[in-house]
Amino acid sequence: MNDLHVRVGVGIMVFKDGKLLLGKRKSKLGKGEYAGLGGHLEFGESIEACAKREAMEEAGIELKNIKFLCLSSLKKYQGKHYIDIGLTAKWAKGVPKAMEPEKCEGFNWYDLDRLPFPLFAAEHNYLEALKSGKKFFDE
Repeated sequence: MNDLHVRVGVGIMVFKDGKLLLGKRKSKLGKGEYAGLGGHLEFGESIEACAKREAMEEAGIELKNIKFLCLSSLKKYQGKHYIDIGLTAKWAKGVPKAMEPEKCEGFNWYDLDRLPFPLFAAEHNYLEALKSGKKFFDE
């Protein structure tokens, strides 16, 4: 089903001691895939405020050193089109916990060379951006 709207998503790759925070999704979009924190940008909200809000709402953690990573036009999931703003951040404090257990099974820290599978679509772009410096993905 197509809602005929392009939505703006903000995704955050959170790092602590060189490891990446990922959780296994339970919601319809990307069910069973591993993803970092993120969600929809709300009207009037800054991108940084969105990242901080989503980190607290989803995992109960605080972020620092939030930086732009890349921009993607994602259409992988049938009937959905997202402009995705990828960010990196460092963990500041809090123990990651699935604050929305209906949407995520839980969070773990992973080495970049030992990531779980399958990854959420945006995560592939984030990893490519980290590796190559590419800033724009238009799928």
